[in-house]
Amino acid sequence: MSETKTLHKWFWVWEFEKEERWLNEMAQEGWALTCGGFCTYTFEKCEPGEYIIRVETLDNSSDFENFMEELGAESVGRCFRWGYFRRKAELGEFDMFSDIDSRIAHLDKIGKTLFLLCMANIVIGLANCTGATSSRLGWLNLLCAALLAYGLGRIHGMRDGLKHDRALHE
Repeated sequence: MSETKTLHKWFWVWEFEKEERWLNEMAQEGWALTCGGFCTYTFEKCEPGEYIIRVETLDNSSDFENFMEELGAESVGRCFRWGYFRRKAELGEFDMFSDIDSRIAHLDKIGKTLFLLCMANIVIGLANCTGATSSRLGWLNLLCAALLAYGLGRIHGMRDGLKHDRALHE
């Protein structure tokens, strides 16, 4: 029976690079991700550096997951729109983004989701904070909206940096 462990760790959606870096550090230490979910990661013992782990936003279609399988990667978890993939390091470089435009598209998907969540929290928060039925919970929605707006700013900053890099290379 293989040795496994489960860890609980929180990453904000705009910290996806930090999350991916941590998962790959775990793989370098000999712990391969077998299941990724909401703040919960299950690992099994493996040879150090045996796997490369990648995280990507997914849509409702299975096309991307099928494409990953064709590349030798396996899906090892899904949390909302996040997909976790691992591939044997011996197969070579495993980069989900072939160019700057695909990186920008990835950030655009994250940005759209953050924007929608932020706007929903603003509307709900304002509706709950005003009128005769005002609720103190409305302020919680407004606080969430502020946090999501911060994350949206971080994503836009990353996106603008990539666009600047693209302009330099053209």
